[in-house]
Amino acid sequence: MSTRPPTPSRRTLLRAMTALPASAVLLGELPGLTGTALAAAPPSGSATRYTIVPFLNSNDGTVNVYQSDDATDFRLLKSSAYTPPSNRIRDASVFKHTDGYYYLTYTTHTWQDVSTTIGFARSSDRANWTFLYDYTVPIANLSRAWAPEWFVDSDGSVNVIVSCSLTSDEWIFTPYRLKAANSALTAWSAPVALAGIGSNHIDTYIVKAGSTYHAFTKNETTKYIEYATATSLTGPYTISRTGDWAGWGSYREGPSVIRLDNGGWRIFFDGYGDGTYYYSDSYDTFATWSAPTALPGVSGTARHFTVIKETVSGGPSLAKNVTRSFRSANYSTRYWQEQSSLLNLPVVTGSSTAAEKSASTFTVVPGLADANGYSFRDSSGNYLRHWDFRGRFDANDGTSTFAKDATFIARTGSSSGAIRWESYNYPGYYLRHYDYQLRVERTAGTDLFRQDSSFVPVTAWA
Repeated sequence: MSTRPPTPSRRTLLRAMTALPASAVLLGELPGLTGTALAAAPPSGSATRYTIVPFLNSNDGTVNVYQSDDATDFRLLKSSAYTPPSNRIRDASVFKHTDGYYYLTYTTHTWQDVSTTIGFARSSDRANWTFLYDYTVPIANLSRAWAPEWFVDSDGSVNVIVSCSLTSDEWIFTPYRLKAANSALTAWSAPVALAGIGSNHIDTYIVKAGSTYHAFTKNETTKYIEYATATSLTGPYTISRTGDWAGWGSYREGPSVIRLDNGGWRIFFDGYGDGTYYYSDSYDTFATWSAPTALPGVSGTARHFTVIKETVSGGPSLAKNVTRSFRSANYSTRYWQEQSSLLNLPVVTGSSTAAEKSASTFTVVPGLADANGYSFRDSSGNYLRHWDFRGRFDANDGTSTFAKDATFIARTGSSSGAIRWESYNYPGYYLRHYDYQLRVERTAGTDLFRQDSSFVPVTAWA
């Protein structure tokens, strides 16, 4: 990846102006209540859809809308999708309400200005937005209201968590909860301060799992993202993980956490010090995390976004318990074929031998790890799985590791009828041909990678 001078965050700029650190901003979203998606692969004919609405590194007067079916490869839905009628738009948070509309709330001014309002906009399709109103947060002697975030609690209540500072100390922020007083989202309860995160923390993002609220919050002195829990949305929270506890490094901000289709959790955060947006995954309820990985496509462009997840119609559809062959989407004479237990992509034609045709025919069955996913069986009963990231066929040993290695999630391919096969236990990794061998590789977010990882199910050769 090419490097560029790091873009300072607004907090860095503020600290350069004054000696006072910023404090807690609370961000939030409850996975599963802001959409219809759960922690399972989408059923046949449906698709998972993740949406982000970031403001731009080059322009805080507008936002782009991006979408992804795997939480890794985000593609532009619409550039400059919403520009407010006045002022700015930063830190936009999006959710889908029970009325079927998508709503934005956002910071209305740039960091230098007094900002006592938060903005609201609405859309029926995520691409075309209508300004609703600017809301003055009713706190006496308010100086700034920043980073409002939707949080839909398990009781269905709609909340906005907003970080506010007073004129007596304009750079020290406290998170407050505003609770919607009606379904139209036009009236709000009196602000209630959240307890326990403490001063000198900012960009706090909350998810709820079971009865526990989990908060990810940036310590503005150390620049690390810390972790806290509470039994109430308004706290008090207890911070239990500090420093570089997750291995993400410092100079990180804007965390956003979402549930993946395989049940894991993914955090996104802005590595503003090096101009890169990162993600990291956890499979033990936030105790440990994978090494941070650059998010392809949006790094260097997107700033401070949150993510919503939905299950929508129009996804790939493939029958199960039937035999199929799989043709490369960009090499139309080449097909999946088992060769010495490995999956390759040779040319197969009508004049190929019966053995070659049989080796290019597979039974499609429900995923061993998730019945909404897919597994593939050869004529001898062995399953396609990844081993050392190579596609190969082995006998099912009955372990959960094998089941996950042998399960793939169907994602929409690069051309009509094509399907991309995402690894179940390596989200963002796809079966992809390289030198006519099939490997499981991390998406590069490019058209070429999408083409190389797209395959068309066709009538079986044998």
